Amino acid sequence: MSDVPKQLHYTREHEWVRRDDDGTLVVGITDHAQHQLGELVYVELPEVGRALKPGEAMAVVESTKAASDVYAPFAGAIVGANPALNAEPELVNTDPYGAGWLVRLKPADAGALQGLLDAAAYTALLDADH
Repeated sequence: MSDVPKQLHYTREHEWVRRDDDGTLVVGITDHAQHQLGELVYVELPEVGRALKPGEAMAVVESTKAASDVYAPFAGAIVGANPALNAEPELVNTDPYGAGWLVRLKPADAGALQGLLDAAAYTALLDADH
């Protein structure tokens, strides 16, 4: 069973989103996604300052099995990327909701989280897939 923290928001593409105190939104891939991918060996992060449209590929996570795009869950600008992943991409596997975060976004719209799933809806999505 995948870990699904209740305080986060989720996408159908298996990204998680957390609002930080400064209003930025932190995005990573879920525990389920990292399990599906297997051991990550490389993470390609976007340039800070890049503007994203909803659904646009913003990062690539590469495992021993496959490479997979990570999509922007909403419109916004990249204000930070996790520098630790350059040396330690496996942080996404060992701590997907903490040290393994991918990017920090400044949302274009204050309602950016409204279209996302809560933990119960994301768990139901995972259950439906099995």
